[in-house]
Amino acid sequence: MNKTDRLDTLKHSDRPLIMGILNVTPNSFSDGGFYTGPRQALAQARRMIEEGADIIDIGGESTHPGSDRVSAEEQLARVIPVMEILRQKLSVDCLISIDTTRSEVAEVALAQGADIINDISAGRDDPAILSLAAKRDTPLVLMHMQGTPKTMQESPYYEAVVDEVLAFLEQRVAAAMRAGVSAGNIILDPGIGFGKRRNDNLLLLAELDRLVATGQPVLLGASRKRFMGAICGEPRPDELIAATVATTALGVMSGVRIFRVHDVRQNRQAANVAYAIRQVRCGGRMTP
Repeated sequence: MNKTDRLDTLKHSDRPLIMGILNVTPNSFSDGGFYTGPRQALAQARRMIEEGADIIDIGGESTHPGSDRVSAEEQLARVIPVMEILRQKLSVDCLISIDTTRSEVAEVALAQGADIINDISAGRDDPAILSLAAKRDTPLVLMHMQGTPKTMQESPYYEAVVDEVLAFLEQRVAAAMRAGVSAGNIILDPGIGFGKRRNDNLLLLAELDRLVATGQPVLLGASRKRFMGAICGEPRPDELIAATVATTALGVMSGVRIFRVHDVRQNRQAANVAYAIRQVRCGGRMTP
């Protein structure tokens, strides 16, 4: 399958897509240090594909609250060996996303076979990433974040969080399009947990349909997030699978297209069931 065929799945199917998280970092909040070697990363990618992942999102920089930035050189040293082995060894030709804010990292990753750029800064850290996405005709995720990963949870504040997130994303879509990115290649992410209080996250989840109404595909990344642990009285991120599944089902019913998750099998099942319900509600028919 060539790159054009792979991207048809992203652009033309309304079936919810599961993006499996593959952090090749030593310090990510939930799975840091687990998949830093190429062979470990390959095994995890294969596992996620078997469990129903449509996209593998590879990141070489932890962005949990309080984290320090990682240089482009260090990110490349972490992600490129993994990218190379995945494209060589994966029997299924899945989509691969590069999770970075640096154009240098994205450019090398695209050359190694990445299909999508996932930028949590929405092109603010490095505006050249917008021009790169335009030049390579590459889907680009633009995410909302208040502050930086180092500071984002230091007293974040909003007057009207949904309105403000929407306004920010509209501005970043305009910036991307000015750089030449086609509207059909832009994906929006409300940035759950990135510079938000608990109630901010809940309001965004309650009004996901407003993001969907923009007409751009929406990506939801609520997997194992701390605010759900506070609600559930569970401090361990890896014990928040059921909580994450609830947000996935809610997102499907709201029209969200892509779900970035750690636990693929459980979220694939939730997405499939919610999608079947949504189709029936909208007058469609499920095939046997």
